[in-house]
Amino acid sequence: MTDQVENTSERKIAIIRREHFNAAHRLHNPNWTKEKNKEIFGKCNNPNYHGHNYELEVKVIGYIQSETGYVIDTKILSDLIKNQITNRFDHKNLNLDVTEFKNLNPTAENIAIVTFNILRSHLDQKLELKIKLYETPRNYVEYPF
Repeated sequence: MTDQVENTSERKIAIIRREHFNAAHRLHNPNWTKEKNKEIFGKCNNPNYHGHNYELEVKVIGYIQSETGYVIDTKILSDLIKNQITNRFDHKNLNLDVTEFKNLNPTAENIAIVTFNILRSHLDQKLELKIKLYETPRNYVEYPF
């Protein structure tokens, strides 16, 4: 058996942080009739909105830094998600309270893309980023895939 440790700075690895937020939304296309919105979006088109307990997984992929042993410090990642996403979305009506959804239907797909774009702008470009958003335990989206 050897005492040498493989050079981990030459291999990519992923770190995943899971967070949670609650938010309300209404799926609605203002260019459609009331009937078409109800046909396409069903209960999700409720004029009084509805809510979800979202689970968010943020995956950061990169090389381990030899000085720290980290791809990214989990505290930094946690704070970034909290400050940029959770504080922005948690206990909010996405349609009414979140600027990014003023003219964008807040589907799970669009929430994941908005989340990606916000976080991407705060991460070192050499790090890869992937988002997984669970709207329910059985329904989730991934971006990019």
